[in-house]
Amino acid sequence: MKIDEAAKITGITKRAIRYYEEISLIQPPERSDGQVRLYTDEDIKQLKRVVDAKEVLGFSLQELQHFLSIKERVLEHKDQYESTKDTTIQQSELEEIAVGLKEQEKMLQHKMEKMKSFQGELKDLIQKVDSLLNL
Repeated sequence: MKIDEAAKITGITKRAIRYYEEISLIQPPERSDGQVRLYTDEDIKQLKRVVDAKEVLGFSLQELQHFLSIKERVLEHKDQYESTKDTTIQQSELEEIAVGLKEQEKMLQHKMEKMKSFQGELKDLIQKVDSLLNL
């Protein structure tokens, strides 16, 4: 599908889709002979994951880039291990990746705690409004 349809399905502007491609949040899509971007269902899923990470989890684009680079490095090591069965592959880099993943998990946990706190405040306000309505 063309970028217009991808934008409509995902709720992202065409400009944002191009920008996400430019900063490597998504893989460049295939192109037609006329160089028109052609998005697959997998491309759409990736765009939706970016939207969810931004809107639902509150990730910045920089945080998403960091996460994706860690994910890519993990997959590279996995592929390298599977092809060589060498358990000594870049131990220090794997340790660095583990630290990065733990930092990401802590950041996500912190955001979830903030969201739960905000949810509690909203519930309290709803109860107050409900009690005022029932007077």
